[in-house]
Amino acid sequence: MSEVPPRPDLSVVVPVYDEAESLPALADEIRAALGGLTFEVWLVDDGSTDESWAVIERLQAEDIRFGGVRFRRNYGKSAALAAGFARCQGRFIATLDADLQDDPAELPEMVARLEGGADLVSGWKRERNDPWEKRLPSKFFNWVTRVVSGIPLHDFNSGIKAYRAEVVQSVRVYGELHRYIPLLAKWEGYTRIEEQKVNHRPRVHGRTKFGIERYLRGFLDLITVVFITRFARRPMMFFGGAGTVAFLVGFLMLAYLTVLKVAFGEPIGGRPLLTFGVLLILLGAQSFLAGFLGEMIVRPEMERADRYDVREETAPPTAGRGGVEHATAPPRAVPVA
Repeated sequence: MSEVPPRPDLSVVVPVYDEAESLPALADEIRAALGGLTFEVWLVDDGSTDESWAVIERLQAEDIRFGGVRFRRNYGKSAALAAGFARCQGRFIATLDADLQDDPAELPEMVARLEGGADLVSGWKRERNDPWEKRLPSKFFNWVTRVVSGIPLHDFNSGIKAYRAEVVQSVRVYGELHRYIPLLAKWEGYTRIEEQKVNHRPRVHGRTKFGIERYLRGFLDLITVVFITRFARRPMMFFGGAGTVAFLVGFLMLAYLTVLKVAFGEPIGGRPLLTFGVLLILLGAQSFLAGFLGEMIVRPEMERADRYDVREETAPPTAGRGGVEHATAPPRAVPVA
């Protein structure tokens, strides 16, 4: 009977897109940095058009701690991370970019912070080796995200992060949501989020794969994340609140016009306020209805008994009342929604 291999201390997920020249040096740096840990590395080829997959196959043949996943086409960084997360076996999980700008030597300290109780450690590229046209939009983007999310991180875009395994198992990453994993984790109850200043190096090979349009997509995804984390399970709080405000403002406008018409005999048919008041009442009613329908859709799922995540459990004493001993019930596996 074959023995089950021990669980590694750390799993490293590296999204790869046309980085064939960088991968051998990255592999050497990972091995050098993680010499004191048991680890595995998942290199996820996100539809590369160069020789990246051939390099990944060679690295795996040379070192069984390296594994590879190859997409048929380019799906994006979030998809690459999700594919890597699904295959990780380590107690802790870290991410790195493949372009050698992230320094693997930062990972042992991140793991130490996780061992010390942190749920998530995010890298902060305080001294960033990128052109100004990338730095300035990134600073503005991070400021907005910091204000909206309430998480005091300076660099949500950092590719180097480390997590407890249960953190990435609790969040679903798609679209451009990889940069919002801290916010998704916080929503799931993982509030020990720390930041570590990391060494950021200039790009050695190739060119950046991201343009200014990623910030537009990022802002749209920020709106999505804020909505799903705050209102996905209580849509009436959003739609009903907005609808109530619109309805009341429209009602007051029409009430004012009614007084003018009835008490003073003033004509109101051509006044823009009449049209605006009617539109607000209709908008308010529709928003309230949308919230009500959302509640009807969400409520059955929320009433299911298995929609919670148990962090830990302790058994009650075995001694029962009246001198009768009751056997402690065995632990139950609680499905996580």
